[in-house]
Amino acid sequence: MKKSANISNNIYPALLLATLFVAWYLATATGLVPGFMLPSPLDVLRAFIDSFSELMRHARVTLTEAFTGLGLSIILAFVIALLMDRFEGLYKALHPLLVISQTIPTVAIAPLLVLWLGYDMAPKIALVVLTCFFPMTISLLGGFKGSDLDAINLMRAMGAKKWQIYRYIKLPNALPGFFSGLRISVSYAIVGAVIAEWLGGNSGLGVYMTRVRKSYAFDKMFAVIFLIAFLSLFLMKGVELLEKRAMPWVFTTREEEWQEN
Repeated sequence: MKKSANISNNIYPALLLATLFVAWYLATATGLVPGFMLPSPLDVLRAFIDSFSELMRHARVTLTEAFTGLGLSIILAFVIALLMDRFEGLYKALHPLLVISQTIPTVAIAPLLVLWLGYDMAPKIALVVLTCFFPMTISLLGGFKGSDLDAINLMRAMGAKKWQIYRYIKLPNALPGFFSGLRISVSYAIVGAVIAEWLGGNSGLGVYMTRVRKSYAFDKMFAVIFLIAFLSLFLMKGVELLEKRAMPWVFTTREEEWQEN
């Protein structure tokens, strides 16, 4: 039953994507949309194959920036969330600043980071960190503060230390929210690195996009866009697999509910 449910859930988006691609092909093949405005999907596929080695070289740089920034943002999110949960005064002081930091457009910050940190990987990694840490921090903090008070008081009455309360109560309660924030952050990581590369650098998918845009090679432009989308989806799938390994009890409960239904 679970397998048939998964197949039925996957067939609808597959049909929609197939319909969109057919409509795209017909719009370009019939001349409804000029080729210089919207390249044919076959031209995009051809451009992807012809530029595959170059795309992989630039993708390697972008992924390095994205993974480094994402790793640092995970560490930063845990540190900030733990400190804000532990010290109420720090929570009141930092929470408004965290919210305000997300109202500043990343496109406005990127030129300043390039000015301060140069044209190497440092400004790109910094922008990824600034983009990714907020969803995970807020999700972790909500999980910590939403833990069962009765269970915490019971642990305290039994003489548990603070780290044991976090280990057995607060962290398991915060894990679902953390993985939801991580799923958002991995998609932000690629986009943040590409945006930073638009403003300067020697390699990366953002640099490649800027070059092909200036040469009006829109088929290559679409090829890069699809590659970025694929990488983001691939990373999100990796987070889902990691979530299953970290919280097997959650997915076991879901499977039992599916079987009952």
